Amino acid sequence: MPAGGPGRTGTWLLAGLGLAGAALLALAALDRLLPPNLARLAIAGTEVLDRDGRSLAVLPAAGGTWRLPTTVTDVPPHLLDLLIAAEDRRFRHHPGVDPLALGRAALQWARAGRIVSGGSTLTMQAARLLEPRPRTLRSKAIEILRALQLEARYTKDEILGLWLTLAPMGGNLEGARVGALAWFGRPVGQLDPAEAALLVAIPRRPEALRPDRHPDAARSARDAVLTERARATPGISAADTVRALEAPVPLVRQPLPRAAPHLARALARGADEARIPTTLSLPVQRAAEAIAERVLRELPERASLALIVADLESREVRALVGGDFAAESRAGMLDLTRAVRSPGSALKPLLYAMAFEAGVAAPETLLADLPRRFGGYAPENFDRGFAGRITVADALRQSLNLPAVALLAELGPLRFASALKAAGAVPRLPPGADPSLPLALGGLGTTLREMVALYAALGDAGRAAPLVYRFGPPVAPRPVFEPRAAALAAGILVNPFPAGGPPGIAWKTGTSWGGRDAWALGFDQRHVAGVWVGRPDGTPLPGATGARTALPILARLFERLPAAPRPPLPTRAAASPALAEAVDRLRLVFPPPGAVLQEGGPHVTLRASGGRRPLTFLVDGRPLPAEPAKREAAWVPDGPGFYRVTVLDAEGSAARAEVRVR
Repeated sequence: MPAGGPGRTGTWLLAGLGLAGAALLALAALDRLLPPNLARLAIAGTEVLDRDGRSLAVLPAAGGTWRLPTTVTDVPPHLLDLLIAAEDRRFRHHPGVDPLALGRAALQWARAGRIVSGGSTLTMQAARLLEPRPRTLRSKAIEILRALQLEARYTKDEILGLWLTLAPMGGNLEGARVGALAWFGRPVGQLDPAEAALLVAIPRRPEALRPDRHPDAARSARDAVLTERARATPGISAADTVRALEAPVPLVRQPLPRAAPHLARALARGADEARIPTTLSLPVQRAAEAIAERVLRELPERASLALIVADLESREVRALVGGDFAAESRAGMLDLTRAVRSPGSALKPLLYAMAFEAGVAAPETLLADLPRRFGGYAPENFDRGFAGRITVADALRQSLNLPAVALLAELGPLRFASALKAAGAVPRLPPGADPSLPLALGGLGTTLREMVALYAALGDAGRAAPLVYRFGPPVAPRPVFEPRAAALAAGILVNPFPAGGPPGIAWKTGTSWGGRDAWALGFDQRHVAGVWVGRPDGTPLPGATGARTALPILARLFERLPAAPRPPLPTRAAASPALAEAVDRLRLVFPPPGAVLQEGGPHVTLRASGGRRPLTFLVDGRPLPAEPAKREAAWVPDGPGFYRVTVLDAEGSAARAEVRVR
């Protein structure tokens, strides 16, 4: 056979195929040995979401870069259209490298003697974002190889997700989700074409096209993207393009979402998720933070506050303010809803509910509020006075100390402490101490979170359950008080706020020794809320009391919450008879029976609650002038002596009290 005949050709062909196969195997081995480095993609921040998927807070990635994982489903379709039209029209069809684009870039380089366009595909850009390198020919070659690797591993949409996550947006901002929040103050899915075009343009030269520093350059780059899209997409009308070109560019960088920072940091710590859903409601959280911000400006130096609002039935937290969220100090970082503090008199309603359940007392039972010693313990009332004979209901409303201690002495401190523990609020006592009578007046440690859960149990027919911050399997409530007992205690607490506020709220205040802690807690049929005011270091806050300091904040909170339907408290079958009796009946709030008033002072304000308006106030049978819409009237006593104060409602119900003026 002559040289170069068919036999030799076949040999060369087989050799060539063998070499090609070996090369492919070598490339496959290199691909496995040197896969794309996805480390930058793994370093991402965290977004904490409210119950409706709205952004509550964004926390940066390690190193302070703001970066959130982003997929094509997060962005509007027109952003993808703009990106592909402006950067890589054949993206959906090439294998990661576009020979036409590379050829054009090489020709432009040869003619101009410099790089005019890089010829990079979106896949090559994604490779560069994953592994940033100096812009050299060697780097370009590596990007080409990495692009081929990415295309072999990921879908086109996944590759777009790499770009959407890592694209630089100026400063320490990366990715479309962060860019939308920082430059437009809203989620990327809500951007219009003009806004989306700016996010496509900025990554070309992130620092030179920052709209807050170079608005004219940013606008020109954005307009070029819009024009390129109009040229590449015949379906885009000229009018739409003109409207987009006329839109302004943002001139300032918006602060990234930072609501509920204490809870957001706690949930993000060690979390594997990039997006953490919560039970919070962004509108309620914003309202709570606005109230807290105003109050913090008025508080004394180093004072702070904490707030919680939760859904009464589900226990899902709707708002949480853990302290001074604007402070950069260590105290500002503390979540004071977790701080263990003395609750003062705020535990009394739980004690009274327990007494009602045990049959020790009823709301109309008469007690003696007189000086008394319990062994070596001699409690006093807050004002150091005594009310004499008084009903249990009025003793609770006026937060008298001696009746509460007397009830606890009959029930037993250990029994009360066990009930608190069963309700989820384990009493913190000094080392080696046993439960004792001071528990009635706040002689233990608890947290705002636990106190809000305890008050939720009062409003939920005596059923206890922990507060919930994230969605999950519901926790079955535990009955800790008999429903009627809880309802009776709750009904006693339904009183008008002294300085105004929505009606139908059951509330109670508490003040710890030395004014270190001021509390106010309350609930209606829909929500339960709690307020704590004090200093994070536990030092006294002179003049602070629950009624003066915390209660007005609680009233503001309920003013901002959706009104609960009537009746104002839960009406479960087991509790509704007691509630109807305790909440809706007409009561004379002030003066209480047996009150002793001083002559010569300003007029006495008679106050009532419950009943059906208009109300009529009488003293010794003589009616007093009063506005029909109000539940109070002014009375000037004629002189010293005994008087009978009566209030009548529109249905003929009456409430009365015998008082003395001296």
